[in-house]
Amino acid sequence: MAPPATTRWRAIVSMIVMLLLIIPSVAIYCDEDDCYDLLGVSQSATQSEIKKAYYKLSLKFHPDKNPDPESKKQFVKVANAYEILKDESTRGQYDYAIAHPEEVFYNAARYYHAYYGHKTDTRAVLVGLLLILSAFQYLNQWTRYHQAVDMVKKTPAYKNRLRALEFERSGGATNKKKGHKQLDKKVDEDLDKELELQITGAEKPSVWELLGVRLILLPYTIGKLLVLEIQYKTSYLLLGRCLLPDAKFT
Repeated sequence: MAPPATTRWRAIVSMIVMLLLIIPSVAIYCDEDDCYDLLGVSQSATQSEIKKAYYKLSLKFHPDKNPDPESKKQFVKVANAYEILKDESTRGQYDYAIAHPEEVFYNAARYYHAYYGHKTDTRAVLVGLLLILSAFQYLNQWTRYHQAVDMVKKTPAYKNRLRALEFERSGGATNKKKGHKQLDKKVDEDLDKELELQITGAEKPSVWELLGVRLILLPYTIGKLLVLEIQYKTSYLLLGRCLLPDAKFT
């Protein structure tokens, strides 16, 4: 039996995405070119052969030696290829990316770690990660809160409570001009404030509940707990000595 049309289309889209991703996993090193081809050497070339090929091409395409505008671009490509292949570590990563192009994210992670990892302060990376996670957390909580408020406002209980509050505010008088569909805006705002305190499971987001803020305040929280623990034990010992002066406490 032939697979459903939806399944076939998903398979086709997946293949296209994989093909688009496989190319960048190798292209991040020398763009669309092959690093070995740029230097005119084979993949089994020795470091000495790679070095000689680079010096030869650098003299050929150096802007001071060759006024052709295209030579400058080629010189940059050759220099980049040499930077990758002259180091055994990065050359091994490049060879692995050629042999395993399907491991897109792994190859990309190794590349960026090798070329940019040492240039970035780890503390800055952690702070940035905390900020991003905290922002997503806040947006998620804010979205959940507003969705919960909108759902509550559609319930008959909310509408009845709104009418009762308006009736209470007006002293029992009915405003015929507005009717039930045009309730007092001030009453609606007051009831919204009441809702903020009553919705459980989707509370209004607070900055103090964010992951980043909690981690920053973690030393303070631990210190506060230790102080409370010391105060509790001290009070317990003092109370015990007052009630049982002859007893021994540890």
